[in-house]
Amino acid sequence: MHKYISKYSRLLVISDTGIVKLNEGYKAYEPVVKELNSLLNEFNEITWIGFHKKDQINNNSYIHLNNNKINILALKSVGGRSFLSKIKIFLYYPYMFFIIFKEIKKHTYIHTRAPSHPSFIAVLISFFYPQKVFWHKFAGNWNGYLSWFYKVQKKLLKHVKNESYVTVNGNWSNQKKHIIPFENPCLTEEDRKNGKEIIQQKTFGDKIHFCFVGNINYHKGVHLIVEPFTKYKNDRIGEIHFVGSSDQIDIFKDMSNSIPYDVFFHGFLNQDELKKIYEKCHFLLLPSKSEGFPKVVGEAMNYGCIPIVSKISCIDQYVTDNKNGFLLSPISKESILLKLNQALLLESKVFFKMINFNYMLAGKFTYQEYIKNLKEKIFVS
Repeated sequence: MHKYISKYSRLLVISDTGIVKLNEGYKAYEPVVKELNSLLNEFNEITWIGFHKKDQINNNSYIHLNNNKINILALKSVGGRSFLSKIKIFLYYPYMFFIIFKEIKKHTYIHTRAPSHPSFIAVLISFFYPQKVFWHKFAGNWNGYLSWFYKVQKKLLKHVKNESYVTVNGNWSNQKKHIIPFENPCLTEEDRKNGKEIIQQKTFGDKIHFCFVGNINYHKGVHLIVEPFTKYKNDRIGEIHFVGSSDQIDIFKDMSNSIPYDVFFHGFLNQDELKKIYEKCHFLLLPSKSEGFPKVVGEAMNYGCIPIVSKISCIDQYVTDNKNGFLLSPISKESILLKLNQALLLESKVFFKMINFNYMLAGKFTYQEYIKNLKEKIFVS
């Protein structure tokens, strides 16, 4: 049974999404800010619990929160791989529990963004509030490799009851009724118009450009991009763009010095700057080890970038090898070299057939479609 939302309803959002406190207010990760702004069409007010990340103050993918209907509760950011960082997480749990519990008591509608420490706490609390409506979004790989902590959250989410719903990436067989396939939004109607214009003007000529968008680290497979380009010789290769950053970025910059093509490391970019990269490039490279469904794939499709991506999670439910993209299986340098060769041998008419197909497919990732699915599958207004 779905709950009805009135236009005066309030939503509580619980996540570990980065938020930066400024003298004049807050800024936060742009895709999530846009997603929450779209939810204000259905809710009168949103209280957002996230992680205060001071180190992201100069991150260009963070934008100002200008909507006074979104109230911020910024928790101290916790996490890390070291033993000490794990101890700090454990010590901070009682305080996080207190804040999250207090806010859940005030709200009827609660949206958690898992897997994360705050969402884990909220899922545990949800078992004691069957009358409230919990919408848990699991952003990780629902049907594949997970760390032990993510596995624990997945197991809990499989057993939530009553007015609780879990949205996941991909459509999987033999799932309980409360587990619902759900596309993540990343495109506005203006993005769709711009994408159509860009595809109509895109050329597939002498020089072919590539891009990677995400955290610049080994987990995302950046080394699997850099190393093949140091050895692969092809006169059609033009520019290679890396968008994103991490504490490992200098490693990859040094590695890229051996690449005989023009290589650019842009750091984090806002959406308008990122669009210019997609507009210029022909292929998106993403050889990551694990994903849910990366928003960058939907964005790239909208702007005429054919995805060359790992065959993991639900990605092959959207990308078919040699039809509208290229799938890396296994995820290796050899696979990338093979797919690079196939991509560069594409005939122009095949390239344009692919990008036009992908543009139509990208319609699934609009905020308009997101709200429509939300009202049909989670809430009824």
